Amino acid sequence: MSDRHRDLVEAECYTPPLLRRFLADLEVTTHSREVWAHLTALGRELNLPFIDLICASSYADFRKTLFIRTSYDSTWLNQFNSDPELHKWSYFRSHAMHHLTPIMVGIEFIDEYIHIPARRVEVLKEGAKRGMRAGYSIPLRHNAPPQAALITFTGDHSRREMIQIVKAHGWTMTAAAMAAHQRYMHHFSAEFRERNHITEKQHELLAKIGLGLQDKQIAAELGISISAVRQRMNTLMNKTGLSNRAELAALAMSMGALPDPLHGPGHDNHDILIEMDKGGVRRR
Repeated sequence: MSDRHRDLVEAECYTPPLLRRFLADLEVTTHSREVWAHLTALGRELNLPFIDLICASSYADFRKTLFIRTSYDSTWLNQFNSDPELHKWSYFRSHAMHHLTPIMVGIEFIDEYIHIPARRVEVLKEGAKRGMRAGYSIPLRHNAPPQAALITFTGDHSRREMIQIVKAHGWTMTAAAMAAHQRYMHHFSAEFRERNHITEKQHELLAKIGLGLQDKQIAAELGISISAVRQRMNTLMNKTGLSNRAELAALAMSMGALPDPLHGPGHDNHDILIEMDKGGVRRR
């Protein structure tokens, strides 16, 4: 464990040691690539070295893929994914977009899955040749903005071997995937500035737009001219590919540049909703 880790109290030490160590590693990450490194290390330790993370920016539309990250060279899949009809039969689109239950995947479990086209079976067979015979996939959700995701651990195992791995480490993989996804998306959103080279001044402007301020108000608060405000806004839209003020405001929220609108300034933070099954509802 890293020297950066805090000392755990005894009450935290009842989970499996592997999971406990993984979560302690996540606590001190500062970048999405660190989260990914810990996730792939966990997969290798479980002898499931092929890791996939796929995330879509919509629950309803499988075509709106936000990003895909793999621990291996997945270019061999391009020939299959170019067929839209075949593409939608992936485990992500046929299962994880609609359900929350983890599922066994791979050619070793094909007889236990719903009917799939013969061309999809070819994909699974090709994966098996490359060491991805059986795996365990965990559907994931991110609600602000609404997104669906899937993390899969895969290895070169028979059906029986894979079942034994899940029996021994299924809880660890499920909890690790859920925590890793949350942490990854937290960093990934914050890193939007880094990926798109947004300056501190542009980020400051983005926050003002997100708060609903008009150009005149923003200019006064930043001590610049209205034309300078509009110039920065145009630069922001060019960098981000966004086309209007509403989209910039939504971006500010997604990046965490704004306070929680339900508990922001002006809200009574002492007003707590208490719901009790046998005691009714009250506010404190």
